[in-house]
Amino acid sequence: MNMQEAADRADAMLDATMKSVAPEIVWVHDTTTARSCDLSRRRTVMTLISEQRRGNFLGVVQRHWEESDYRIKSVRPDKEMPAIYAVSSDGFQIRVLIGHKGQAFFEVVTPCVEKSEVAEPTSKPNGPTYPLGQIPTPNVRSDFWSATAPLPSPTPSS
Repeated sequence: MNMQEAADRADAMLDATMKSVAPEIVWVHDTTTARSCDLSRRRTVMTLISEQRRGNFLGVVQRHWEESDYRIKSVRPDKEMPAIYAVSSDGFQIRVLIGHKGQAFFEVVTPCVEKSEVAEPTSKPNGPTYPLGQIPTPNVRSDFWSATAPLPSPTPSS
């Protein structure tokens, strides 16, 4: 596998993850970093994930990864900057973390592969395009993901 093929695999992992989140979140491509034998693909979520919905958001992502046969390596339950780290059976590492102002960041790091040129991602983001390094804090509100009221407790069945 060369770097372009690894980038395509990383993009497919990120595409599937973005599609697994419902209600839909708005996301944009972030930087690609190519090193000597691996690379990172990143996406930034423009939908504000409120403190009250972060657990739900991370739960949706974690369930999708588990259903995709990714092994959860660690979970950081930090109140302000929670994160989940996982790895696929073919050695691709994927993570999500919630950062400043409830912004979610996704990254896939590939295993070591053959060096090659790497094109920009071909997936179409569902948010606006920003110059690299100039992605703002989350600026899209969602009736669900940005809500500050806690989810109602399930009612016990009789």
